[in-house]
Amino acid sequence: MSDNGSPITPERERGVAMMNQVYGWDMPSDVPGDFFAITADHLFADIWTRPGLSLRDRRLLLLGAIAAQGQSDIAKIQITAALKNEELTEQQVEEAAIFLCHYVGWPLGTGLNNALISVKSERRKAAKAEKAAQQAE
Repeated sequence: MSDNGSPITPERERGVAMMNQVYGWDMPSDVPGDFFAITADHLFADIWTRPGLSLRDRRLLLLGAIAAQGQSDIAKIQITAALKNEELTEQQVEEAAIFLCHYVGWPLGTGLNNALISVKSERRKAAKAEKAAQQAE
């Protein structure tokens, strides 16, 4: 049961499990509202779980679509998840950005590369802080 008393459906369980796998964090299954329901129950339970493409394949397609739309904030989320899940390396994301520059246009492909640069910087700062915390213990 969710916090609001409605049952958690098998679709919701499957969708939230896939969201957790795709993004690498724990998403609650009882988020209210139709938007979350459609996202979890359809997009992640049905579309992301279809056979034929790996999560890495889907992530690359999504990065291409995001780059083509100039959505660098969303690209940061997807790049972070791809690196955390070890679906792609930093070098592979950079190569994707270079490739996409020639198909979506240089400014949009550069946006993806800039998102990667930002994610790399954040990851290095986090690693440095973690190392300092470990040394302080």
